[in-house]
Parts: sequence; structure tokens; C-alpha cells
Amino acid sequence: MNNKAINKLFSLGQVVATPSALSLLDEHQKTPAEFLSRHQSGDWGELCKEDQQANDSALKHGDRIFSAYKIDDAKIWIITEADRSSTCILLPEEY
Repeated sequence: MNNKAINKLFSLGQVVATPSALSLLDEHQKTPAEFLSRHQSGDWGELCKEDQQANDSALKHGDRIFSAYKIDDAKIWIITEADRSSTCILLPEEY
């Protein structure tokens, strides 16, 4: 068993997901928890350097945090609101 603790950098608040995002995860036998864990620990996924820096700044200044993860040929986005009240998992076309 791996006892390595995940460093949680911020609160997710209430977590919600769109039906399409959940369907994509299910189709690829992935769970929301694995991507939420990456998001919350500062693994922003498939973001350009500028967006990664914006997230690093958001941790300090309380702005919105955005991550994007590839699942085969598809992508999911995870967005945590600036006030950390909620986090949404969605597909890019649903934004």
C-alpha cells in the first residue's frame, strides 16, 4: 500500500460534474477522484506555461483555478471557483 499523502493546495468546495463528463470518465474507466486529486495537488494537466503560472498565482491571490486533462483523444476540464465554494468537472465544449 502506498501511504504517500497527496498535498492538497486548496479546497474544492462542492464538487459537481456534467453528465457528459461523467459519461466520458466512465467510458474510459476513470474516476473523478483521480483527476480531482491531480487538480488539487497542483498538477494542472495539459496547460500552456502561461495558464500554469496563472494557476500558481491564483493559489496565492484567490482567483479561479483551471486544469485540463487528456483522456485518449478527449479532454476534461476542472474549474474551481475563486472563492473555493465549488469545483466543476466538464467537457471543453460545455464551457
